[in-house]
Amino acid sequence: MDTATVQYLGELRTELVHVRSEQHVPTDAPVDNQGKGSAFSPTDLLATSLAACMITTMGIVARDKGIPLVGLRARVVKHMASDPRRVARVEVHLEMSGEGLDDRQRSIMENTARTCPVARSLAKELVQDLSITFL
Repeated sequence: MDTATVQYLGELRTELVHVRSEQHVPTDAPVDNQGKGSAFSPTDLLATSLAACMITTMGIVARDKGIPLVGLRARVVKHMASDPRRVARVEVHLEMSGEGLDDRQRSIMENTARTCPVARSLAKELVQDLSITFL
């Protein structure tokens, strides 16, 4: 079964459709690459997918191990490089409540984030800069 479809809409925009849920996501080329920046760019989605995968995987592990996962959120910063144009570095700044978490549980959450499927799938040349702040 297909995972998604992508249709070109013109003017450097596409529409992504998740086949199972029929959710639609528009994309646009970024302003620094001839687009309008009116939606996520494909490279924005790559960077953001890393954070989403970290959080999703942390949620699975936390649920399975009975670790309280409260207030987990991420900020993402994407750094581009040229020649060739590519994502060179992604900063993921995770914040979550540390209340009730011991050092072992915090370590489990950090290791889970660092080893999520997207993190393991990206090229080694792409720097993944992860910080976790327990509030």
